[in-house]
Amino acid sequence: MFSRIIAGTMKWGTWGSKFDAATYERMIKDCISMGVTTFDHADIYGDYTTEEEFGKVLKQQAGLRQQMQIISKCGIRKVSVNRPQNIIKSYNTSYNYILESVETSLENLGTDYLDCLLIHRPDPLLDADEVAKAFTVLKEQGKVLHFGVSNFKRWQVDLLTSRFKLEVNQVECSLLHLDPFVDGTLDQCQQHKIIPMAWSPLGAGNIFLLEDDDERNKRILAVASILAQKYNSLADTILFSWLLTHPSGILPVLGTTKSDRLRNAVAATEIKLEREEWFMLWRASTGKEVA
Repeated sequence: MFSRIIAGTMKWGTWGSKFDAATYERMIKDCISMGVTTFDHADIYGDYTTEEEFGKVLKQQAGLRQQMQIISKCGIRKVSVNRPQNIIKSYNTSYNYILESVETSLENLGTDYLDCLLIHRPDPLLDADEVAKAFTVLKEQGKVLHFGVSNFKRWQVDLLTSRFKLEVNQVECSLLHLDPFVDGTLDQCQQHKIIPMAWSPLGAGNIFLLEDDDERNKRILAVASILAQKYNSLADTILFSWLLTHPSGILPVLGTTKSDRLRNAVAATEIKLEREEWFMLWRASTGKEVA
């Protein structure tokens, strides 16, 4: 359904590297050539501009769409010159808003379907029946193939799954953010066969910051370097392999704008850490042996 490494597009546009059309095209083709065929979007990225910029390439390059899977998210209403009707940042997961958001994303991306739609964040006013109704209509119309959520807690996932089958939960997950491993999130994913996607899989790059007082990062990188030598690899590749080793089937979502970093992540799919090696990195992160 999705590639094992996912390209996150949040920083491709005005929120990051400000790709021009040629760079969008080159990056898309680089990703596909290395087997990174799934692209993670959200309607708000680039203040509601990144999907359209990405979509211009698809409209001009016949056949690219058939080589990829597109994820998008909706539900956050952001104050922006591109959405003058939004007077305050808020959430909207109503039936009509979900349908309208999908129609806009489809138009901007130049496609007639999304491979996956996620509700971007938990909404205090979320009506599970309305969300399920919107998902059902979109599925019946063939406009969305798969559905899920992003940043949802276990009980919030339970609520929606009582109305509609969810297939994805995209959460922050890395050696610097271990919560999903211990708060039941990944257990729930195994229980209900939900695919966990990990955003910020290297802690937004902070894992490589070696301040004098940052003993945690030093421990993690020391172990990763030892394992990198064993597997003739790189430290970041080992850290991606650590996530991929988990039995829930974690799919890392990389927010990088560099093809080389995506390539390092792809190399992790060829490495299978031993159990004790996995726990070496766990111990490095927590600073203590398991109980």
